[in-house]
Amino acid sequence: MSVPYLGFGMGLRTCYFEQIISERPAIDWFEIISENYFVSGGKPWYYLSQIKEQYPIVMHGVSMSIGSTDDINTDYLKQLKRTIARVNPAWVSDHLCFSALGDFNSHDLLPMPYTEEALNHLTQRISQVQDYLERPMIFENVSSYLTYKQSHMTEWEFLAQLHKQTGCQFLLDINNVYVSARNHSFLAMDYLNAIPKESIAQIHLAGHQDFDSHIIDTHDEPVCDAVWSLFSEFSQQVPAVSTMIERDDNFPPLAELLAELEHAKALTRTHWG
Repeated sequence: MSVPYLGFGMGLRTCYFEQIISERPAIDWFEIISENYFVSGGKPWYYLSQIKEQYPIVMHGVSMSIGSTDDINTDYLKQLKRTIARVNPAWVSDHLCFSALGDFNSHDLLPMPYTEEALNHLTQRISQVQDYLERPMIFENVSSYLTYKQSHMTEWEFLAQLHKQTGCQFLLDINNVYVSARNHSFLAMDYLNAIPKESIAQIHLAGHQDFDSHIIDTHDEPVCDAVWSLFSEFSQQVPAVSTMIERDDNFPPLAELLAELEHAKALTRTHWG
């Protein structure tokens, strides 16, 4: 699987709809939250239909729960497949995690245990989902606040094995790597250095809340200096990868996000062009 290089993008959020349509800002592409467009019409589709005429769109889901041991939710996949047909995105992504088991829904993205059993489980589930959707999926690493006693490999070893077994590519969230590294006391660059470079299809850059003893991935703050530094170093190791600023709350004026996007471009200009 290969995805096109789209340049530098941004998460499409409702508070920016009208400004994007009227001003046509210098953003290369937008990422939408898949589930926001499972409805048949309304405001999201009204604006998206105009925006997607001017910009490439990718879809990013938050509810697939690919790692769950429950049966795959075919109702969810039907809605996703129908939405994919309407949007015609450049690619579709979700998270390597689980969020629901039976009647329990955590409303959070819970990490997988890093075991052979979990690896084989994910391999089967990814194949099932991709066969149903009739297209490949990209999966994002999640931030984490706990580890499992059963895990016998690191997260980056797990991802490398998953790529080897399935050929799937990853949406690398560098902020999530930093958050997990701080929370679990490993070196973020050890993680980034170990990820197969050909497996990276997209990059997220985002902010978080830092409480010294731990970090919470909130996507409601600017990208911090440490994450910029990681991105700068990692970007020198890989060919150009579609990269975006992700903001989910505490939305600033669009000009502030555009400035972050320009900073990302500046950090990669010498080696990505």
